[in-house]
Amino acid sequence: MSKKKPVDNAGIGARIFDGCNILFMLLLAFIMLYPMYNILVVSISSAEYIYRGEVNFIPKGINFDAYKMVFENESIWVSFKNSVVYTVVGTAINVVCSAMCAYPLSRKDFYGRGFFTFFVALTMFISGGMIPSYLVVNQLRLINTIWAIVLPGAISTYNMIIMRTFFQNIPSSLTESAYLDGANDIQILFKVILPLSMPIIATMTLFYAVGHWNSYFQAMIYLNSKSKFPLQVLLREIIVAGNMAEESADLSANMQIIAINFKYAVIIITIVPILVVYPFLQKYFTKGVMIGAIKG
Repeated sequence: MSKKKPVDNAGIGARIFDGCNILFMLLLAFIMLYPMYNILVVSISSAEYIYRGEVNFIPKGINFDAYKMVFENESIWVSFKNSVVYTVVGTAINVVCSAMCAYPLSRKDFYGRGFFTFFVALTMFISGGMIPSYLVVNQLRLINTIWAIVLPGAISTYNMIIMRTFFQNIPSSLTESAYLDGANDIQILFKVILPLSMPIIATMTLFYAVGHWNSYFQAMIYLNSKSKFPLQVLLREIIVAGNMAEESADLSANMQIIAINFKYAVIIITIVPILVVYPFLQKYFTKGVMIGAIKG
């Protein structure tokens, strides 16, 4: 008599779990991506369909008039250039300062390492506040300059601690060998530690760059000239103006919807640079975060 094969309950359970997990992740991805997709759809749809509320998943009356208005707007290009400058300069300062702070705190032979680590970590929970920060920036005569945007937040304590933890995982024998060869600490940092730390450098670069690109509050406080506003501040003004246009009874419906198209087109232009940069850093991103968070 032939024996029946036993049912692999464990295998069936694993497949059911995998299927449910995939469905859950697809649902989560849809919830996160749909708002961005809806903005794109509205930005390229015709005003009459938007007014009738017929634009949902599929764009109707496709046109790119809003994007034409964006590209012809000189102030948007000026703000875009400002955002790029603030992001590049600020990220470079952040990464260099964070590395130079994290390296000595990662060294076991650094005298007073625990003392300095405690006081650096304390800044994550206690700060002077907005008014003292403004007074400091004002006394340093940095108001309405690029340095008011990139210098006050030169180091993120959280990111620096992650970087410090990554440096601690690098074998000490490498630094000892460099010392025997006559290298000093600066040479060891830039010629030994940093070349071996590309995953965490790329991760921190992405963290800082996204933070600078999305930042608008500091620019609102420290910048007076509209010609120096980053793109996010201009986007805020456009959104506020668009909301006022939607609520105004003095404007025609077509003008209100043109404001909506224009507003959504600017939002798309704002998020595209980060979406373009992320794939180039993504392969380092997970590795850098995981290795940097293994030990405290």
